[in-house]
Amino acid sequence: MAIIWLIMIAASLGLMIFTDPSSAVNAMVTGAHSAVELSLNLLALYAFWLGFFSLIEKLGLSKGLEKLLRPVITRLFPSSDEGTRKYIAMNMSANLLGLGNAATPMAIEAVKRMDKGDKKASTDMIMLTVISATSLQILPTTVIGMRATAGSVSPADFLFPSLVATVASTLIGIIGVKICAKIFDRPKTPKSEKPRKPRRLRRKNKVSA
Repeated sequence: MAIIWLIMIAASLGLMIFTDPSSAVNAMVTGAHSAVELSLNLLALYAFWLGFFSLIEKLGLSKGLEKLLRPVITRLFPSSDEGTRKYIAMNMSANLLGLGNAATPMAIEAVKRMDKGDKKASTDMIMLTVISATSLQILPTTVIGMRATAGSVSPADFLFPSLVATVASTLIGIIGVKICAKIFDRPKTPKSEKPRKPRRLRRKNKVSA
């Protein structure tokens, strides 16, 4: 993937240098300035929320959050223990606030606790991956911050469409995981085989015949 991006950037810059060198230099400087400005704004946003979730964990409030979301988590992740549910609850809370990157470390920790050494991912692992990817968001703070940095007049005017889209995608993802789990996790019934006679008995029957 990195090679593809490198080829695209090199090709576009090469064409701009040969066609309009002044615009190429201006684009590089402006793009670098915008990237640094956006990174600093997102750094402040994530520093605040990651510190907030770290305080929740250290103060023991994550257990209360786990109890609050336990009815949902136990239905979606039936084989998870209490410690795993705590990280899942924090992951879901971060996703509800639109902090996808901040939610990733909690999801990784939850998956590590789910790992039993099997070669295949469990249904709970797949469910957590799907929920994190679809990311139900009540307040998409990351997108709001990016729109505010880009100079949007009303950076939060997309909340209702975003809520509808994320609710629909999360429900479709959960239903899809449940259906696939029922299809692929069915215990395979062994085919009924007729019991074979021992070789000695078969030889005796042939001799007597």
